[in-house]
Amino acid sequence: MLLIACGALAHEILALKRLNGWDHLDLHCLPANLHLWPDRIPAAVAAAVTARRAAYDQVFVVYADCGTGGQLQATCAELGVAMVEGPHCYSFFEGNAAFAAKADDEFTAFYLTDFLVRQFDAFVWRPMGLDRHPELRDMYFGNYTKLIYQAQTNDPALDAKAQDCARRLNLAYIRRFTGYGDLAPVLAAVADGAMAP
Repeated sequence: MLLIACGALAHEILALKRLNGWDHLDLHCLPANLHLWPDRIPAAVAAAVTARRAAYDQVFVVYADCGTGGQLQATCAELGVAMVEGPHCYSFFEGNAAFAAKADDEFTAFYLTDFLVRQFDAFVWRPMGLDRHPELRDMYFGNYTKLIYQAQTNDPALDAKAQDCARRLNLAYIRRFTGYGDLAPVLAAVADGAMAP
């Protein structure tokens, strides 16, 4: 079985593989920075599936919709492969049902995961030009009120870094331990062969 995944999920997928002994799941990650251009994700996933599927009985796509407007789901359906449910990783890390239940109260929240805390400068600060033009912060983040760090792990260093991210964005800070959320049971189902397109 092959998992084709977002590179932003590599650490978590590898941790779950080790924890559960899922040696029969191979992992191929696409660049995490595809999220800067979500319209490119479906084609990248399609190319990866097409290039590798002959070597595997089954392929599973470890992406949620991720801003593709349903195009990734349509691509996966055309390819005959299943994918993670949900609008984005923030939702499935929280648990899709729990995230939806909080949506009205967290409409003004900016979310970070462990990956995004580690890569904040590379994926948020520099691409948005905030390193060169800090005055843009209020334009980009003026409608946000809080930063919610969805922690997959209990790491004090990441917590401190997430607090610094909130300070730099001038947002209230909330840390919420989510662990792997819906990702763990979804991958367990995939590992057991219970997930089909």
